[in-house]
Amino acid sequence: MGSLFSQFTSPTLFGIHLFLIAMIFPWLFSYSPSNRWIPNRLITVQSLFLSTFTKHILMPTNKPAHKWALLIVTVMVFLLSMNLMGLLPYTFTPTTQLPLNLGLAIPLWLATVLVGLRNQLSASLAHFLPEGTPTPLIPILIIIETISLLIRPIALGVRLMANLTAGHLLIQLIATATMFMIPLSTVVSLMSFSVLLLLTILEIAVAMIQAYVFVLLFSLYLHENT
Repeated sequence: MGSLFSQFTSPTLFGIHLFLIAMIFPWLFSYSPSNRWIPNRLITVQSLFLSTFTKHILMPTNKPAHKWALLIVTVMVFLLSMNLMGLLPYTFTPTTQLPLNLGLAIPLWLATVLVGLRNQLSASLAHFLPEGTPTPLIPILIIIETISLLIRPIALGVRLMANLTAGHLLIQLIATATMFMIPLSTVVSLMSFSVLLLLTILEIAVAMIQAYVFVLLFSLYLHENT
């Protein structure tokens, strides 16, 4: 059973952890804008994706939140590239590690909270106690709202880690079953292999969706505090 979870441990080479290389490597595949009047197809597709995503993710937010567009797009590209890169053979998915996810979620969440307290202190504090609350329920509601506020970054990090970890484990289990069934039953092995292909397609979709959900929730938190 230990071999099933070995894919989630940081890879090492000569005793050196390659976690940082696994995080930086996806950026090598992103093209920088060129000075040509007519860019190539890859840069055009990349620019179209970034502009379309920026318009979509900032559409429901307030105008002050548009200053965060560069950070939001950068986090989206970072998470998307790492999630998809981890599906390739002999690779490592850094976003399956909870410390990395919390290292992204906690500073982003804390920044939105501090922005809200600085720009609209009364409105931010009003979230802890809805208007018209009965007096006996005031302490309970304040505690509940405080817990719900503090649990947001944990939910962001755990959601990203859990979805990717579950998909990777399921792929490895079905792949192991397929290899085991080849000498026993060709028909069953082909059926499990077809399931493996469908699950791989599903995992690609999950990798993209989870990166989008992470950034979407961050933009919603930003919208509440700007």
